[in-house]
Amino acid sequence: MLTDDQWSRIADFLPGKATDRGRTAADNRLFVESVLYIARTGCPWRDMPKEFGNWHTAYVRFARWETKGVWDQIAAALQR
Repeated sequence: MLTDDQWSRIADFLPGKATDRGRTAADNRLFVESVLYIARTGCPWRDMPKEFGNWHTAYVRFARWETKGVWDQIAAALQR
């Protein structure tokens, strides 16, 4: 799981903040942790533990963020 320090380094790069237009994401941290779980374990999305929420919703959100370049922005920010 992400530490508070790790979370603070990436939180401002994620869509769905209160300052962004549209819907505010209440669960960005949980979602990022679910993606990290999938990456770390290599399990299929369908086998994601229920505590992370609906696997299909998480997958669709992951794919949208990939299309928008969010993951690339996070990687670039962490490299700086």
